[in-house]
Amino acid sequence: MHVCKMHGLNQPQGRKEKHKRDMNYLVVFMILSLSISYAASTSLDKSFMQCMLTIIGDYSKNIEKTVFNSSSLLYPKVLESLEQNPRWLNSSNKPLLIVKPFHESEIQAAILCSKEIGVQIRVRSGGHDYEGLSYLCKTPFIMIDLIEIRSIKINLVDETAWIQAGATLGELYYKISKASKVHGFPAGLCASVGIGGHISGGGFGTLLRKYGLAADHVVDAYLIDANGRILDRKSMGEDVFWAIRGGSASSFGVVLAWKIRLVKVPSIVTVFSVRTVEERAKKLFHRWQYIADKLHEDLFIRVVAQNDGSNSKQIIQAFFNSLFLGGKDKLIPIMNESFPELGLQAKDCIEMSWIQSVLYFAGYNNWDPPEFLLNRTTIYKSSFKAKSDYVKEPISETSLEGVWTMLLKEDTLALLIMDPYGGKMSEISESEIPFPHREGYLYNIQYMVKWEVNTIDESNKNLKWMEMVYRYMTPYVSKSPRAAYFNYRDLDLGSNKHDNNTSYSEASVWGSKYFKGNFRRLAKIKTKFDPQNFFRNEQSIPLLNI
Repeated sequence: MHVCKMHGLNQPQGRKEKHKRDMNYLVVFMILSLSISYAASTSLDKSFMQCMLTIIGDYSKNIEKTVFNSSSLLYPKVLESLEQNPRWLNSSNKPLLIVKPFHESEIQAAILCSKEIGVQIRVRSGGHDYEGLSYLCKTPFIMIDLIEIRSIKINLVDETAWIQAGATLGELYYKISKASKVHGFPAGLCASVGIGGHISGGGFGTLLRKYGLAADHVVDAYLIDANGRILDRKSMGEDVFWAIRGGSASSFGVVLAWKIRLVKVPSIVTVFSVRTVEERAKKLFHRWQYIADKLHEDLFIRVVAQNDGSNSKQIIQAFFNSLFLGGKDKLIPIMNESFPELGLQAKDCIEMSWIQSVLYFAGYNNWDPPEFLLNRTTIYKSSFKAKSDYVKEPISETSLEGVWTMLLKEDTLALLIMDPYGGKMSEISESEIPFPHREGYLYNIQYMVKWEVNTIDESNKNLKWMEMVYRYMTPYVSKSPRAAYFNYRDLDLGSNKHDNNTSYSEASVWGSKYFKGNFRRLAKIKTKFDPQNFFRNEQSIPLLNI
């Protein structure tokens, strides 16, 4: 797939072309002068537009479809279309301009022109960044929205696929299912997540115990660097290729596309979701801790513990969600031997195809068609805050009682999502790629609180609840460092959480949590590859300046 075919960067020649270009400049400048209300921004807008036109050539006929300033009628729609966390909708830290490229040449030009006028860029593929870093910044910036850079090419001959960064997981899963009934890919559960960011942080889902992470299956990539060059694995070098697979690709450039290796799945898989409440839920979760990472690698059982999200009398309920790569006739004996306490019966199990299981875990109904996966918007969209932890030793029932009580005290939806590790995850070295959380980890916890009323008071109340839970869990989770998952981005982990030019020593506070011993290697690669630190955000890989 020739995703990186270079589009014309030729300069216009001749008087006729020069006149036409000059007229285009004039039209653009007049529009900008009318639509921008303050002089500094107008100057930056004009400079950026002129630079884009100069680099790309006869671009004026496309520029209104590609570049949007804050006074454009389409600006709010484009900005908000993929903001998956409404918590950030009222932020004032919005882009000076939004670039929605249709070709890689427009991305290259946007990078070069941003450098020329001295503003940062942020890149959005699915809009799921937990802290909004893909579309928020405290200094002037330009957002590159990759929604139109989304082609997917499946090659069953060598069992690979090229996926452009703006495609979603749902689009990828759908394309795979149309090409094959026995192939899949080990990535996340939420169909609207963008491929570009998901893989660059690791990426895991129901297949992680069988196949590991999404990033473990990347065999090539196209990356646009700070000089506008499009690099593949060979030209970027093995160090950079190592870094972008789970180590924050946006710290090194703009990922244009990933080449992935598909995995085999059986024609029939089995799912179940067993709901338990109160004391039984606590006891079953306590027992789950001892066996979830040791089960057969074809069996994935996660636990979602939550309140009922209301002001009425609360109850705690726990859902044991499972995917088994095979039929229920094989699953039931495994469960009877390994986890008899759950009491799984054949009537609890549903046999289906792998693509149906993708819909199932994404929150759709069993009868919904695969085309639903093409929806780029989160099904249940509400404001939220999340944090993460890793557990290396089972937590006692007494200790679990405390966090259960906190769930009951929260008057909006609060939940803990526990994903088991083990299996293939324990077989891969923690330095194979930057994602280090491998052998020795029982499970990952994601803490999440959601709320519907998007006000400062409501936000502050729920943030304080999250801080209380996180503080309470300190003795029971991993230590030195207290690990966290990069794709569950959390600015609270650093002391300078609003600084996008943090020093290495300051950044190591959160960097060691996400990447452990791989953090220093990432910083060394960053320093060599992007020495001007052009690609940066509040939690990007810093330069090694100590």
